[in-house]
Amino acid sequence: MIDKLQAIRRRFEEVSHLIIQPEVMADMKEYRKLSKEYKELEKINEAYKQYENILANIDSSKQILSTEKDPEFREMAKLELEELQEQKETTEENLKNLLIPKDPNDSRNIILEIRAGAGGDEAALFAGDLYRMYQRFAEKQQWRLEIIDFTEGTSGGYKEIICNVSGEDVYGMMKYESGVHRVQRVPATETQGRVHTSAASVAVLPEMEEVDVEINMNEVRKDTFCSSGPGGQSVNTTYSAVRLTHLPTGLVVSCQDEKSQIKNFEKALKVLRSRLYEIELKKHNDEVGAQRKSMVGSGDRSDKIRTYNYPQGRVTDHRIGYTVYNLPIVMDGEIHDFIEALRLADNAQKLQEGTREQA
Repeated sequence: MIDKLQAIRRRFEEVSHLIIQPEVMADMKEYRKLSKEYKELEKINEAYKQYENILANIDSSKQILSTEKDPEFREMAKLELEELQEQKETTEENLKNLLIPKDPNDSRNIILEIRAGAGGDEAALFAGDLYRMYQRFAEKQQWRLEIIDFTEGTSGGYKEIICNVSGEDVYGMMKYESGVHRVQRVPATETQGRVHTSAASVAVLPEMEEVDVEINMNEVRKDTFCSSGPGGQSVNTTYSAVRLTHLPTGLVVSCQDEKSQIKNFEKALKVLRSRLYEIELKKHNDEVGAQRKSMVGSGDRSDKIRTYNYPQGRVTDHRIGYTVYNLPIVMDGEIHDFIEALRLADNAQKLQEGTREQA
């Protein structure tokens, strides 16, 4: 571990020097890349400094115990040594977690897609509830959420809603939400009070830039149509809504949120890039078997991951067996505990795999 930390320190010093060079500051793409690396390395470097300081103090306390004759001084040194040993273990654990290879997409913004599944009108209402849950969570994280496209359910909620969420480490936190979410409750239309089970699927895609996913625009068909959602006087009078069809894959993306056709086109293109990236990533993961290894990573959208049981006020995450009995609070956007528990489980699994590989 020390060898890794020393190598990181050398790289941190190198990046610290590079980032203030005029030629780097003039190249925004390179500057952003190095700034991101600097921020990540700085956390590890600071933790390593703290660890070195603890080790130095441990040596000092041991030196006092081996040479000091005064019983009072010896007792103080002994107590300090015990405290320092605890700090050493905690800092080592922190460093191990910091050294786990990060998903390069963790710092990206996301495309969030929520679709009603089995359950008819009730599934659409549940998709609407999930959207509001994520909307509240985004507000708490001070992220920006923008709707790209939506189709309303006949009794409320959404058959489908697609959003762009931007902010700090959005994908790193939200990637654990991908999969099938299941609800168990008595629908408003149920006359005999029976509990029904419905579902909605959530897909969390890292937002890709033009440099990450290259699209041949000759393979994309662009159609325009009148918006049907909010938009003032321009609704149903101008062809501002945009539909993109990627001919090689058959992927179709629509956007009608903006009054401007150009802005709708740009948003639709973002979604298309992210979906194409997802297809390529799945191919790669299938080849190397990475998805089979990861228990709680950016899960497959067909996996059932969580159940929201209204009669019991219970929310259960099936991947790690984590249950809470505060459903109304969870639906109000308090999902941080779930994300933290999943992140810890994911890191523990990666650490275990890393230990096996070294053995």
